[in-house]
Amino acid sequence: MIGSTLLQGRDRYERVVEGWVDNSHEDAFTHTVRVHDDSFGVELSAVCTPSPGYEVREARARALTDRMDRAAASRLAELRGARMVAGFARRLTVLAGAGAGSSFFVDAGIEVARLARQVAKLPREATAAMATGGPRACWDLDTTGWIDLPDSCFTYSQAGRALLEAREVTTPMVADLYSPPPGASRVFVRKRVLRLVRTGPRLHCFHSMHDNVHGFDIHYEIEVESGRIAAADSITSRLPYQGLCTEPQGKIASLRGETVDAGLRKRIQALVGGPAGCAQLYDLTSDLLKLLTV
Repeated sequence: MIGSTLLQGRDRYERVVEGWVDNSHEDAFTHTVRVHDDSFGVELSAVCTPSPGYEVREARARALTDRMDRAAASRLAELRGARMVAGFARRLTVLAGAGAGSSFFVDAGIEVARLARQVAKLPREATAAMATGGPRACWDLDTTGWIDLPDSCFTYSQAGRALLEAREVTTPMVADLYSPPPGASRVFVRKRVLRLVRTGPRLHCFHSMHDNVHGFDIHYEIEVESGRIAAADSITSRLPYQGLCTEPQGKIASLRGETVDAGLRKRIQALVGGPAGCAQLYDLTSDLLKLLTV
C-alpha cells in the first residue's frame, strides 16, 4: 500500500520551495532557498563559485518556524569548503542530523546546488553572438558555461545537437544568465510547489516548477492499494529550448504501469532521465517520490 506520513490525519499536503540567485561577488553568486509547509520552514543562503568549481564559500541557515531543530541551522555553516558535486547530498544529511524538520535543510541545500547550474560568469563579450546566433549560440554558451551539461539530458547530447540543426527551436535565454551585471539581484528566480492529494483509492501527486526558463506542471495518479501508477502526464509551458527540450517530455508516459516501490527512484533514471531524457523531469519526479512511503 502506498501512502505518505505527511498525510496522517488529512487528505492534502503542500510544500513550497522558493529560490533565487544574486550576483553578489565578482567571482561567486549568492543562492538563497526557502522551503516551507504548514509545520516547518527553513532558509539557506550560500555564497558559491560557479562552474566548474561549485564550491561553497559561506553558508548561513535559519529556522523559520519554532518546531525546527535550530541546532541543525548552525551546523550548516560547516558546508564551507564543500563542493556541490557527487557526495554533497550526503554531507548535507550528516550536517542536518535527524532532528525535527532536518530534511528541509537537506532539500534547501540540494536546491542551492541546482540553482548553481542555472547561472554562469562568462565574459560579457561572450554573449555577443546571441544577437544573431539564436538558440545555437545559447546552446554553445551553455556547454561552455556549465562543465557538467554534456550528456546530462537529451538537449545536451549529440542527438540533441543534431536536432538543433534540423528543426525550428526557440529559447527564452538572455545574456544576464550567462554574464549578469555586477551586483544584480534575483538574476534567476524559481518557485516549486509539491502537492499530495488523497481521493479515495487514489493518491494524486503534483509538482510544478516555474522560473526564468522552465515551466513544468507534472501529475501522477497512483492506486493506493497496489502502488501502481495509473496516470502520468505533464504540461510544459516554458522550456530552455522549445522544439528540442520538447523531445523527451513524452517519456513521462513510460511511468504508467510502474509500481511505486523502493527501487523506483533508481529506475526512473533510465525511464525519464539520462542522455535520452530530461534532467528536470527526473528531478521533479524524484522529489515527489521522496514524499511517499511504500
